[in-house]
Amino acid sequence: MKDKTIDYILRSTWQAVSRMYNEEASKYEGSMAIGFALLSIDRENGTPSTFISNRMGMEATSLTRTLKTLEEKGLIIRKKNPEDGRGVLIYLTELGKEKRALSKETVLKFNEKIKVNISEEKINHFIEVAEVINDLITEKKIF
Repeated sequence: MKDKTIDYILRSTWQAVSRMYNEEASKYEGSMAIGFALLSIDRENGTPSTFISNRMGMEATSLTRTLKTLEEKGLIIRKKNPEDGRGVLIYLTELGKEKRALSKETVLKFNEKIKVNISEEKINHFIEVAEVINDLITEKKIF
């Protein structure tokens, strides 16, 4: 471990998590991107697409593809935003709500398994380190 860089550890861990979520989602004809998008949409009140892309850290073009897939699978519908005619709100269909619940259950199961195997103190340190890394990047203090 001592010769591995921090970015290598972050990248390889995220790739493993991503593979795990995609394997689980494939059992339900989904993907990690679909699951996270569903979790980013308010169950009852709809969500502006711009909020979804910000929350998921996606570029607009990637989000457009994901939303198109969600719509084709019958998981969402788009409606004009009554407060801003230029905007669109994304709503979950009944099937979308079911798949969202499945996604939530999967994420909670992952988190619970981690909490059972890693002490709260270590998890808190991990969160602190991740926050510092994010802050350094956000504030452009690395390059």
